[in-house]
Amino acid sequence: MKLKAQLESILFMSPDPLSTKKLAVITQHKPEDIEKALDELGKDIAEGERGVLLQRTGKEVQLTSHPDAAKLVEQFIKSEMTGELTRPQLETLTIVAYRGPIGKMELDQIRGVNCALILRNLLIRGLITRGEVAKEIYEYEISMDFLRHLGLSYVRELPNYETLSSHELIEEMLKKQEEREAAQAMDVPQEINGSAAEETAEGALTT
Repeated sequence: MKLKAQLESILFMSPDPLSTKKLAVITQHKPEDIEKALDELGKDIAEGERGVLLQRTGKEVQLTSHPDAAKLVEQFIKSEMTGELTRPQLETLTIVAYRGPIGKMELDQIRGVNCALILRNLLIRGLITRGEVAKEIYEYEISMDFLRHLGLSYVRELPNYETLSSHELIEEMLKKQEEREAAQAMDVPQEINGSAAEETAEGALTT
């Protein structure tokens, strides 16, 4: 795969702007090669009928939606914001709620998958916020709007917060949920001892 195609894939998956220096580290190419490939990618996108733009600010670059599609994108975002959360979104939101502020790398490790698109969706919905703790290093936590939706003033008012805020228990909670779903899919009776705290936490986040 050509370098410009690699860059397009990385930028598409990233919820945050990336610097040319970081792209060079990720792709293991020289910064000047990155600059050249970005110029080629930007030219390809500008000359083609694409729904995205390559936006560059200083040394940072990101893919954004095309202005001509703004109305359509707005309608899509509204539908996404009013629709129900999917299971992966709910799991991610639960982890952010009980472990936040949390970085994407740790979040990916807990869930075992890349959470970039889910984080982007939760940000669009206004359920989480993002803060830059160091250059190009971001952490996520639940938003005040989300707390108000639950009728809470502080994150520590979440059900069983002190217990469920430990990394190990969240992993165990998600593992047990996967076991439940696997057992239901196979239609095989299986006794799973889920704690009341887990059920309470999930119930609070689905209201």
